[in-house]
Amino acid sequence: MSDPWRSTEPTTVPPVSRSQNRADRRRHRGRRRTAWAVAVGAVLLGAATSFAAHRLHLVDTGASTPPVEPSAPPPVGALDLARPLAPVTSHLGGGSMSVALLDERTRKWAAYGDDFFDTASIVKVDILSALLLQAQDARRELTTRERELATAMVENSDNDAATTLWAAIGRAGGLDKANERLGLKQTRGGEGTVWGLTRTTAADQVRLLQSVFGRASPLDAASRSTVRHLMSHIATDQDWGVSAAADTGTSAALKNGWLQRSQTSLWDVNSIGRIEKNGRTFYVAVLMNGAGTERHGIGLVEQAARAAATSFAKSLDRGATS
Repeated sequence: MSDPWRSTEPTTVPPVSRSQNRADRRRHRGRRRTAWAVAVGAVLLGAATSFAAHRLHLVDTGASTPPVEPSAPPPVGALDLARPLAPVTSHLGGGSMSVALLDERTRKWAAYGDDFFDTASIVKVDILSALLLQAQDARRELTTRERELATAMVENSDNDAATTLWAAIGRAGGLDKANERLGLKQTRGGEGTVWGLTRTTAADQVRLLQSVFGRASPLDAASRSTVRHLMSHIATDQDWGVSAAADTGTSAALKNGWLQRSQTSLWDVNSIGRIEKNGRTFYVAVLMNGAGTERHGIGLVEQAARAAATSFAKSLDRGATS
């Protein structure tokens, strides 16, 4: 395997392993994941190195629901996904969902929803991007230890590694400064050590993916290659979410996040990534909250990703032939 820390920008993204069928992977995931209590308000679940759970102390907002925030309008001209997503959103109950997609070639958007969501572990891509920007500014490469932590944080969703790197970038202040440069307009870092309660929107997560996978980015080619490589080698038991919408046999790069709220026992489930659909490359973000179980949340996210990507691809194909 090539060294992701020194490689030049790849022309393709390596495939995420699909050697096991999805049912097997979910049974595998169910055996391996364990939940652990979080200090005041949320339980953040994530697979750690060797897939063992680690304790992470989080502080929630103190309320069973997030504070009211102004809506975040989707990008101008975005295709409205309300109709194709109706069969999915009708099963949200009291929860909410937001979806955003960007076609890499045409730069056209599709979107649904304007809510803000807690990131859970999808923020780990943002943390790594901030770390790489800071290293670029200092004209240095990541240290061996930083590379080890970054790999564990993204590939295995290791929470201890994320906490260490969160501190290294300067916590929320460092993340917010990096996000100004990365073009994120609606993301604010979590308070104190609580990186998992960073607030964001689906559109902002797609903007982050643009910085990781596009060329017009403050991240240089080597930094982008590093993030791409790690997102393309996610642990097998975490191969779910937006990758469900990818065409069979194509590559996918992703990061997922899952969070159980202590006051309600309901689940936040998020997924972001780059997929291939009908010969097109999409950057996709699906964020949702209020699921009764983790499995139900994952199912809704995957259904939403498939419905949104299929509808968007058809719309673009119609436009190309009209």
